[in-house]
Amino acid sequence: MSIFKKLAGQTAIYGLSSIVARFLNYLLTPLYTGKDGFSPDQYGIITEMYAYIAFIMILLTYGMETSFFRYSTLKGNDKSTVFSTALTSLLTTSLIFMALAYWFSGTIAGWMNYEDHPEYIIWLSGIMAMDAISAVPMAKLRANNQASKFAIINFVSVLVNIGLNLFFIVYCKYEYESPQHSEMIDLLYDPSIGVGYVFIANFIASGVKLLLLIPEFPFGRFKFDVQLLRQMLPYALPLIIVGFAGNINETIDRVMLKTITMNEEMANGTTELLAKEIGQRQNGIYGACYKITMIITLFLQAFRYASEPFFFNQEENKESKQVYARVMTYFVIVVSFCFLGIMLFLHFFKHFIPNPDYWEGLKVVPILLAANILLGIYFNLNIWFKLSGKTQYGALIATIGAGITITLNWLYIPEYGYEACAWTTLIVYTIMVILSFLFGRKHYPIPYNFRKIGLYAGLAGGLFLLSLPFDHTKTMTLEMGLYHTGLLLVFVAVVLFLERPKKLVTSDVQ
Repeated sequence: MSIFKKLAGQTAIYGLSSIVARFLNYLLTPLYTGKDGFSPDQYGIITEMYAYIAFIMILLTYGMETSFFRYSTLKGNDKSTVFSTALTSLLTTSLIFMALAYWFSGTIAGWMNYEDHPEYIIWLSGIMAMDAISAVPMAKLRANNQASKFAIINFVSVLVNIGLNLFFIVYCKYEYESPQHSEMIDLLYDPSIGVGYVFIANFIASGVKLLLLIPEFPFGRFKFDVQLLRQMLPYALPLIIVGFAGNINETIDRVMLKTITMNEEMANGTTELLAKEIGQRQNGIYGACYKITMIITLFLQAFRYASEPFFFNQEENKESKQVYARVMTYFVIVVSFCFLGIMLFLHFFKHFIPNPDYWEGLKVVPILLAANILLGIYFNLNIWFKLSGKTQYGALIATIGAGITITLNWLYIPEYGYEACAWTTLIVYTIMVILSFLFGRKHYPIPYNFRKIGLYAGLAGGLFLLSLPFDHTKTMTLEMGLYHTGLLLVFVAVVLFLERPKKLVTSDVQ
């Protein structure tokens, strides 16, 4: 079997499960942003809290997933020992973190301007601790090519999360507002909790996921190796900086947007309560419109799940660099098609957010889609420092990006709001792609076909520019739909002509 077919197959399994699971999760967005859901300022709380989770998860996992992949494939290492060592390390640090978060929950909630809800901190710390402990067992499933089991566990966790959201936010709320609701509803539902039910549902779902992974734990066969951990940590720790800085680039804008907007409004004489509501509203609109980029986000996640163990396993292949180069080309084709599909039919995708109060933010969608494409290219380029062991370069690049992200957001959010966040994301990923390529060309050169990569990305951008202007207040006409379909088919025709799929399927590269 062609290695490309194998990678495509693994990506398809991860992708199908991720797409189904994440799509079901994303269906919660219409629930949250609908007229009977949360207001933009309330949804802004969810957006902000999950931005914090993204940061802290990097610290809690501290690169152990990638370090596990690396050291479990090195000759002379026992895979079970590597797994036990990584798992024990994460289990210990996660339990310490959860205890500290519980003890200082009131202080942390006050610092975040949620002094009335210290329970948010307790619930979220539990979510993060359980997800961190689950990280290495999930990585083990990927390393063992157990994509189906990986998918099932993720899928069950998502179903639990969705089911509980529907139970609390729809069923219990409806029953509670009924004049003759039962005493059981009074026990299960308290309207003052509000968005807290989102976190409660996630907490339970993370617990279910961890329970399903218990069979992967090496009970009675733990082989904790201190010397091995001392080797794994120097490789992994720079990845904390990579991940932390990467999350600054991906999510700090949602933290800064609320704070800076709130401070600007207060400086202009707005009361603190109203200023906070305005800041959360901006966050809610931006966060909801960011969700429309989900198709590319889902593909990026599926590709990362499949490609990381794939790239490490290809390291011994004498033609590995040619393989990495071709993977990049196919990757750009897929994400360029996704970009066009979303932007040419944004009139339909906007209904993913049912409440028109959010639609003013749709203007940032093409910017964020382009940024996500660059982020995917960056993920592909990053393989050079993971394979060469020069993870410090990844830390350097991500830190530079983080510095630019914070600076540009700080300078321009006061004037341009969430538009500044979107443009900053695009600029930063462009710079990071350039830096990663330049460093990689020196330390681990890979013969990427930039002629084709540029052609496909440029073609997608050109066809988008030829599309009819988008007006979120109007619906798509038949003529516009036919024209935009024609533009999408032009892209497909060019790809089919240049790539000749039959040749790809029968590739002999092994």
